Amino acid sequence: MASQTQGIQQLLAAEKRATEIVDEAKKRKARRLKQVKEEAQDEIEKYRQEREKQFKEFEIKLLGSREDVAARIDADTKIKIEEMNKAVIVNKQAVVDHILELVYEIKPELHKNFEATANKE
Repeated sequence: MASQTQGIQQLLAAEKRATEIVDEAKKRKARRLKQVKEEAQDEIEKYRQEREKQFKEFEIKLLGSREDVAARIDADTKIKIEEMNKAVIVNKQAVVDHILELVYEIKPELHKNFEATANKE
């Protein structure tokens, strides 16, 4: 009977050690997976930053910096506004004269629909 109890105790101890070994292996695997995931995220971030840097260099090479583009747009806008103001100054009096001419020269005429009905009667 004592040998059976001792055998059972040995089996329980072996089962406990096996459970501890398996648990430790699961913990190591989880730590390793977490480490690999962090390394992959770091690698992805480095790659993203590298590509973003390349894109910005390409953008600057192709278009110039954003400040340059904004400055060019502002300069073009100012030039166009100046051209429009000059056109207004040059054509202002002619437009005013034309409008006044249309207002002052009233030509009373019968409407064509009124003329058609007046002829029928």
